[in-house]
Order: sequence, then structure tokens, then C-alpha cells
Amino acid sequence: MPTRIKLSADGAFTLVEDPYTTVTDDWAIPKGDVIISLTRFQAEGDRLLSEGRKVGVKLEAAEEVEALAYDLPRIAVVALNFPKFGDGRAYTNARLLRERYGFKGEIRAVGDVLREQAGHMVRCGFDAFEPADGSTPEVWQRATRRFRHVYQRAADTRAPAYVERGG
Repeated sequence: MPTRIKLSADGAFTLVEDPYTTVTDDWAIPKGDVIISLTRFQAEGDRLLSEGRKVGVKLEAAEEVEALAYDLPRIAVVALNFPKFGDGRAYTNARLLRERYGFKGEIRAVGDVLREQAGHMVRCGFDAFEPADGSTPEVWQRATRRFRHVYQRAADTRAPAYVERGG
């Protein structure tokens, strides 16, 4: 099975096996738990869920998380794609999932995911990562602790620097 980096509730990063098979739109659906595109989920999601599978949905950067709002309680994983390092739309989708929709499942970063993004990804609600740079859980742990101060509020509970200063 492929692996991914997972953030635990106590803030530790570990390498874990991935029980999901990511399936493209032109592949047949294999047995077991799957991650499929939004288009495929809209066409086949009810059937897959009725089979007792855990189903995840991969959202591309241009797709809106609002399309999943009704189905979120039934979805186990939302994989948000970073098509390139500088595309930040997945950050917005992660925050919307956690803050607006109260999504408790796994939010996974896929695509051009680099350790330099680790701190902000965690602050926005991501808890699973498929790094494109081959980095390890230890590297991700260090990356999230690199900066003591943050400058804006996010989905996490860290206070911005201006609050710490009393302003």
C-alpha cells in the first residue's frame, strides 16, 4: 500500500499506510475504499457508499467545496489538489471544510505539496499529506514548528502576534 504523512490529534506526524486507492475517471473502480473525482462522486457516489465502502473525493483547485456540502457527513476523505506550489485555493477549501461545514474527516493535501507549506497547511485544517518532495514525517514536524509567531487567524487555535502583544 502507498503511504502518506498523517498528523495525529497530539500534533505528531507519522508515516502511515494509505487504505484508499485513488481512482482516475477512466479506471474501473476496484474493491475497497477509494478516492474519486468530484464528477465521478456525483455520478457513482451513492452506489459506492451503499456498498459499505469508505469513499473520498478529490477536489481540483478550480472546484468548489460547496458542491460537497450536503454529502460531507458520508465522505471519509477530501483530497485537495495543489496543481502547483503557488496555487493557494486548496487552503481556502480546507478552511471552509473545517470552519463553515464542520468536516471532521481527513483533509489530505495532494499534488505539488512541499514541506515549506506544512505550517500553513496544518493551520488551515489539513491533517494528511502526500509530499511531492519525498520529505519525511520528522521534516514535516520541524517545518510546522519553524516559526513561533503567526500573523493571522486560521482554523487552528494559535493566537496571532498582535494578540500576544496585547494589541
